[in-house]
Amino acid sequence: MDLNNKRVVVVGLGRSGVATVRFLVRQGARVTVSDRAAASALKPAIDALAGLDVRLKLGGHDTGDFEHADLVVLSPGVPHTQPILEPAWAAGIPVIGEMELAAAHVQAPIIAVTGTNGKTTTTELVGRMLKNSGKRVFVGGNIGTPLIAYADGAYGTADVIVAETSSFQLDTTVDFRPATAVVLNITDDHLDRYAGFSAYAASKWRIFANQDPGDLAVFNAMDATVAGMLDRVGLRARRQPFSDQPLNQGAQITGDAIVIMENGRRTAIFSLAKSALIGPHNRENIAAACLAARAHGASREGIQQTIDTFGGLAHRVEPVGTVRGVRFVNDSKATNVDAVKRALECFDVPVVLIMGGQNKKGDFSRLKALVRRRVKTLVVLGQARDEIVTALAGDPRAGIIEVATMDEAVTQAFAAAEDGEAVLLSPACASFDMFDSYAHRGDCFRKAVERLL
Repeated sequence: MDLNNKRVVVVGLGRSGVATVRFLVRQGARVTVSDRAAASALKPAIDALAGLDVRLKLGGHDTGDFEHADLVVLSPGVPHTQPILEPAWAAGIPVIGEMELAAAHVQAPIIAVTGTNGKTTTTELVGRMLKNSGKRVFVGGNIGTPLIAYADGAYGTADVIVAETSSFQLDTTVDFRPATAVVLNITDDHLDRYAGFSAYAASKWRIFANQDPGDLAVFNAMDATVAGMLDRVGLRARRQPFSDQPLNQGAQITGDAIVIMENGRRTAIFSLAKSALIGPHNRENIAAACLAARAHGASREGIQQTIDTFGGLAHRVEPVGTVRGVRFVNDSKATNVDAVKRALECFDVPVVLIMGGQNKKGDFSRLKALVRRRVKTLVVLGQARDEIVTALAGDPRAGIIEVATMDEAVTQAFAAAEDGEAVLLSPACASFDMFDSYAHRGDCFRKAVERLL
């Protein structure tokens, strides 16, 4: 993709937008940045572009920029359906995302990992399995460091790229073709951005769209939506599923091991005995990671070492302390209903559950049966508080408590819990009604727990 002297509009000046602008300028493109936010709100990003020959169009979008561009590059947070892009679509001007642009300028094979839940954990597992096997690895994408930063030469040369890939990034792919594509699961999420669940599922499935029989598709054979997409759309790539049922090919999850099957034969077994990752969902993540890492040269020793030593990530079923026998667990990253389900499945003791935030059109009633079995008391806060109460009224054995702040949520949850029970923050919602991010929400939960000590 020759970018020299091309007129390129970059939409969105977040982290990936800044990295994209730097890359494009070094490629000789004539870059315009378009962002609805005012310059005062974007000062750190503007400062990061100091010295670069870039036109900044801030505080709104100019239709003319899109009508006369050679290329439009969207940041992941920018919906690809917004009306401002219509002039570009009408004129046949390519509209792509940062990941599509980056992938066209890298040589190393890409392992792309997507799914409604578990993307970050699985991406980190794959990266560490490869690193522990002596491979040079770049780990990034939606996980934090944009892939375009690697394409720009900021991270040396890798043998393998492992990229967490969101549905938003996949929406703007055209030729993106990972050597290995992983789909962990597809359940309700981001329905505030998509026309419906089928549109969201189709976005996830785009990760396989350009693969051919020489590539590898790793997928969850237990996921109903994945099974349906396989029937309707199919795959051209080689298939390696993971499942807790017997397999002829792929990774079989048993109670204490991941068994790799090839043509009906066991070719490797990885023990889960020392793994710190709890819950059925994490066994699925490990199984998917084993398949992806093995496909790119990870050794048995490197994979097992990673399983034994990987301690998990912050804000994902993360223990944050025990106070007078009550265990507190931070699962702030659970921003959809299915993530809460997966978190609750990790507990065999009564749970006081803290939920709430900004709803993404999730169906909270899908939690009724599990809440009835596992949740003693439900504590709710945030914009979705009334919706959650309506959906789950009568299900927690000891009732529902409504609160206004995280401090109050933790205090009331602690009062409702008894020795040997657990308090779990697993919101099923986005955080932006009360917090800067899910991480900020989790940090506030942790600090509130610390004040109980």
